[in-house]
Amino acid sequence: MTLQKQNLPEMFPVPGFRLGTAAAGIKRPDRTDLVIMALAEGARCAAVFTRNAFCAAPVTVAREYLAQGQPSYFVINTGNANAGTGEQGIRDARLCCEGLAQHAGCSSAAVLPFSTGVIGEPLPVEKICAALPTALASLDENGWAAAADGILTTDTVPKGASRQIRIGDEIITVTGIAKGSGMIRPAMATMLAFIATDACIEPGALQQCLSAAVEKSFNRITVDGDTSTNDACVLVATATSPSPVLQPGGTGYKAFCEAITGVCIELAQAIIRDGEGATRFVTVAVEGGASSAECLQVAYTIAHSPLVKTALFAGDPNWGRILAAVGRAGLPDLEIEVVAIYLDDVCIVREGARASDYTEAAGQQVMARDELAIRVELGRGSCCEVVWTCDLSYDYVRINAEYRT
Repeated sequence: MTLQKQNLPEMFPVPGFRLGTAAAGIKRPDRTDLVIMALAEGARCAAVFTRNAFCAAPVTVAREYLAQGQPSYFVINTGNANAGTGEQGIRDARLCCEGLAQHAGCSSAAVLPFSTGVIGEPLPVEKICAALPTALASLDENGWAAAADGILTTDTVPKGASRQIRIGDEIITVTGIAKGSGMIRPAMATMLAFIATDACIEPGALQQCLSAAVEKSFNRITVDGDTSTNDACVLVATATSPSPVLQPGGTGYKAFCEAITGVCIELAQAIIRDGEGATRFVTVAVEGGASSAECLQVAYTIAHSPLVKTALFAGDPNWGRILAAVGRAGLPDLEIEVVAIYLDDVCIVREGARASDYTEAAGQQVMARDELAIRVELGRGSCCEVVWTCDLSYDYVRINAEYRT
């Protein structure tokens, strides 16, 4: 059994943002593995990157170039992460930027590089640069679907989200794509995500909006607890809409931020639904915490437990594994007598023990579902947090055991 995959929704084009693709043959011939994104003049860019100390060369270069000014292009390759490659990796990332800059007629610092794939292998710069003209020639505002496919690695489906909102008299578009299936506990963003809007907004406000959106979306998912070396999430505002400039606290800013957060949540949840070998989509909700931090501490302890995740794969309501995870989450002075644990609406633990009205049949019925929730009430305060995860299956082990073969 596998989770039902979601097709791409209608992807509204964003004026001033074009996408092009090519097959560079980085890992396999005739596979789309190179994506170019072109930003209109005057576009603003915000980004968050991995906090992994062994961050990939393109992350280092993208951070450096973004600090120097607003970009004009992104160049994204799959099949090779260009991570763990030392100074040569930095040079290779810069060479890709230089190659695109020469064709596009801009400075190399106006090109941000992004990579995903196998760690520790040298980047095939010649193959990438040779395919750049093809990708540039295919640039199109309607290129979202092809680009969503072109950034995939072990993903089984492309991931996208798109919506339009009205601010004043104008319609604002927000469209985004993401890739990610394994090595997912972003601790900042996802493996790779690119979101664009035609809104007019200054860089500081754009970054504030993205950082808040990421915290409630990509920073709330986990497949396996591993943070990638290459994670990046980028938000571009092309400023092509005639709408007024959005300002924090001003008209339309809240609605705009809600739209950005909504797109990020859709993309983040799509990653979990496409988790490597996943057969169940699981919401872990922790309520009644003294702080958001301790709610997340409990939620991630449950979501990362191999025993809980394998029980989910088996459809086994082994509630003792969930109880044990809550108990070892490290909360000080946890009063187990006031803790309650639920599978969807079925109470499995109450007053420090198995709920008196719980039946194995009721638990089994919930665990048989493709989508379910594990809910914990701590009884310590008013804070609550949600994390999205999946089960751990035979296929997850197979996919990662065979990843390089």
